[in-house]
Amino acid sequence: MTGATRVAMVTARSQPEIGGIEAHVAEVARRLAEAGVDVEVLTTDRSGTLPRAERVEGYVVRRFRAYPRTRDWYLSPGLFLAVLRTRADLVHVQGIHTLVPPLAMLAAVLRRTPFVLTFHSGGSSSTFRSRARGTQFRLLAPLLRRARALVGVSDFEVARFQEVVGPEPRVRLVRNGGALPPVHEIVEPEPDLVVSAGRLERYKGHHRVIEALPHLLETRPGARVEILGSGPYEAELLALAARLGVADRVSVRLVPPVDRVAMADALAHAGVVALLSDYEAHPVAVMEALVAGRPVVVSRTSGLTELADRGWAVGLDPAAGPAAVAAALDAQLTAPVVPGPAELPTWEGCATALADLYSEVLPAGAGPIPVRAA
Repeated sequence: MTGATRVAMVTARSQPEIGGIEAHVAEVARRLAEAGVDVEVLTTDRSGTLPRAERVEGYVVRRFRAYPRTRDWYLSPGLFLAVLRTRADLVHVQGIHTLVPPLAMLAAVLRRTPFVLTFHSGGSSSTFRSRARGTQFRLLAPLLRRARALVGVSDFEVARFQEVVGPEPRVRLVRNGGALPPVHEIVEPEPDLVVSAGRLERYKGHHRVIEALPHLLETRPGARVEILGSGPYEAELLALAARLGVADRVSVRLVPPVDRVAMADALAHAGVVALLSDYEAHPVAVMEALVAGRPVVVSRTSGLTELADRGWAVGLDPAAGPAAVAAALDAQLTAPVVPGPAELPTWEGCATALADLYSEVLPAGAGPIPVRAA
C-alpha cells in the first residue's frame, strides 16, 4: 500500500468530544497519517460551534450538522452525502450506535466503495435502549455482512457480533491501546485517592464508587473520590455524596480529552482507578490507567471481564454491594495488582493491525503500511 491510499474514517463523534471511540479515532488516525495514509475523518457536530474543517496532527477532520441535536440517535444528511461522494479507496466506519454508522455503510455500498467497520459497542443508562440493542444489531446484520471486514475491540465483542452476523464475515480482534505523555514532574500517587473516569452517565457506575466511600473511610480515614468526566448525571452524583455525608470527599472535574498531559497527571495521582460500568467493550480509560501503572478495579461485565481474567485488573461481581466494592478498592490500594507494560496492547499495535487489514481488503498488489512507533 502506498501513501496515495485514501481512507475516509467515519465516526459519529470525534475529539474534542469525550469518549473511547473519540480517543481511538484520534490515536489511530494520527499514526496512520504518519505512515503516509491520506486519512480524512468525517464526523458530526451537533453544537454547531466546532470548525467545519481542520487539519489535526496530519489528518483532516470534516464536520457536518446532525439532527436532532439533543438526542444520541441523531443522523447527519451532510455526512451521508460526503460518503456518497467520497473518492476514498476505503471507508472505515467507527462505532455502531446512532444512525450515522448504518447510513455511512449504505452510502459506501451505493458508492461501491469497500468498507470496514469497528463496532465499539457501548452501554446506555436507558434500560429500554439496552434491551433493544440485540434487535438493533440484528436489523443491521444485512448491512454488516456487506463489509469487507468487521472488527471487535475485545474477545467479548468479537463473540457477540459473530453471533449477530453468522459465520461470515469473520469478526477480527484489534484491541484498543493506551498511551499517555510523560508528566512534567515526578508525581507520587496519593495513597487514598480513588479515581473514577468516564462520561457521567448512570451506567458508568460512578455512583457505586461514591456509595463505597463511607465503608472505605472506616479503614482509610483519608480516602476521597475524584470523578473525571462530564455529563448529565453530575447533579445526581453530587446529591448522592451529600446524602451519604461524604460531599467533602467527592469531587468532579473535566479533563479536556485533547489535554493528554493533564490526563496523565490526573491518573498519576490516583491510588487506584475504578470503572464499575454496566457495559464496556474495551475501555480506553482503563488502558490509560494501566499504562500509567495504576491499579484498577472493574466490574465483571461485558469486555471488562476479560481484563480481570487476564490479571490486568481486579474484577468485582456486578451485584457487589458498597462494602465489597470498598474492600476491593482497599486491597488494590494496599497490595496493588498491576500488569507489566509488555503485557498491554499499544496504539502502535492497533494501527499496524488496521493497516494490515486495509491492505488485505483493498485490491491485490497493495502492500502493508509500515506504521512507525510514535
